[in-house]
Amino acid sequence: MLRPLLLATAATVAALTPLATAVPAGATGLGPLPPLPLLSSPDTLTVSIERSGHSDANGTFELECGGTPGGTHPAADNACKRLDQLAKAGENPFAPVPEDRMCTQQHGGPATAHITGSWQGRTVDAHFSRANGCEIDRWENLRPVLPRVKA
Repeated sequence: MLRPLLLATAATVAALTPLATAVPAGATGLGPLPPLPLLSSPDTLTVSIERSGHSDANGTFELECGGTPGGTHPAADNACKRLDQLAKAGENPFAPVPEDRMCTQQHGGPATAHITGSWQGRTVDAHFSRANGCEIDRWENLRPVLPRVKA
């Protein structure tokens, strides 16, 4: 039963293939389609940092990666390199700590950060703190996108 269906499908494709290429490209606007360009937009993030312990690290910075790093981020080149490393490793540094994760109850200081924008084609809206061991690890994993802090 499957064999006749496959043969009929193959015959239909074979019969239609010459028709798709027989119409001149300009005649009716139905010519062969050009290859699609690879769509890639640069990663663009807004990084807002408060209470880091370093006055020059506090504030809101733009970070553009993909091609030449840019924006107002003070460590744009190294931050983009880190994000590229994380992407190649298949990690999502913007994912929140899972609710069922056990975290050490240590305080890493009052620093907070909020990152929004797009990375690897995904929308980013992530909050960071240093409220416990898991959050400290998450912050440190994203350095130098996020700055070194004074506890």
